[in-house]
Amino acid sequence: MRVLGLTGGMGAGKSTVARFFRRAGWPVFDADLVVHSLQAKGGAAVPEIARLWPQTVRDGAVDRKALRRAVIGSPDQIAALEAIMHPLVRQARWRFLSRMRRRGVRTCLLDIPLLFEIGADRDCDAVIVVTAPLAVRLRRIMRRRSLSEEQARALLARQMSDKERNRRADHLLHNGLSRGHTARQMKRLISQLETMP
Repeated sequence: MRVLGLTGGMGAGKSTVARFFRRAGWPVFDADLVVHSLQAKGGAAVPEIARLWPQTVRDGAVDRKALRRAVIGSPDQIAALEAIMHPLVRQARWRFLSRMRRRGVRTCLLDIPLLFEIGADRDCDAVIVVTAPLAVRLRRIMRRRSLSEEQARALLARQMSDKERNRRADHLLHNGLSRGHTARQMKRLISQLETMP
């Protein structure tokens, strides 16, 4: 089975690209979706998050905005949260890959924002990196997360640099210009990947 990784800086447009792959019939592991389920009511991450940040859990589920406020700007707090989340997401990823192998899937996609940072690229045969202009990314992050520009820049600063991420890419997709531009790139890339042995 061929495993492709999908990553990119925050706000680059990975979700848009992942949708193209889903429409093409490719199974996609969505790390963000897994995080949401782990922090939802009954999620495996809730008890430990409640222990460390009790003010962020309401009715058995994590209030993600409250959690973001609790950890943002504190590397130690962010590291503590990552120590909870990363092993749980890794287990979910392994279960996904095992299911895909049992089903005889030819190609699947791992959509992971911190793919390189957590070493998940080692599970991939090739990595697709989505990139977009910084101004576009900042605007998206500020709007989606209700953050100031300073907070958005602080989040981006914790990630791998665009230069390093792009250098490590097997395939680079430029997003943020227009939907049509992204769609044309995706059509070419999917066609190219589907004809690879």
